[in-house]
Amino acid sequence: MAKQKVGSTYRVVQLLIGVVTFWNLQAAVVFLLRPGEFAPGFELTGKAGEAMIQGLGLLFVMWNVPYCVALLNPLRNFTSLIEALIMQGIGAAGETLLLIQLHGSHPLLAASVKRFILFDSTGVILLLVALLVTKKMKRRINAPQHN
Repeated sequence: MAKQKVGSTYRVVQLLIGVVTFWNLQAAVVFLLRPGEFAPGFELTGKAGEAMIQGLGLLFVMWNVPYCVALLNPLRNFTSLIEALIMQGIGAAGETLLLIQLHGSHPLLAASVKRFILFDSTGVILLLVALLVTKKMKRRINAPQHN
């Protein structure tokens, strides 16, 4: 029974990490494949604007390496889960600071930043839950067995 509970809990943790990873990688793919659709939201134009959006897409892919490693095995790769949570938190906090600096100007850019804040903040919550549940699972697995 305990093994079955750990197994289902493990899958829930992977689902939480997977959702955040999917959101992040989905953003990367659309930025890479359709940069012209997103450049105006960042007040960027032309080929230079498209290249900048594609650059963001590449960065999103790079930044998701620890997410993917944590997703593969959250128990064994617990450090990667911690790294992903920290990175997600930096993103949400940094985007919030960027939004504050806009002082209500640049409404199109502000709307784009607000979407990032929403997704990244939600990601922080999901990854934090995954981390706490994984930590509890690790304690349960490592606890001495009494027969």
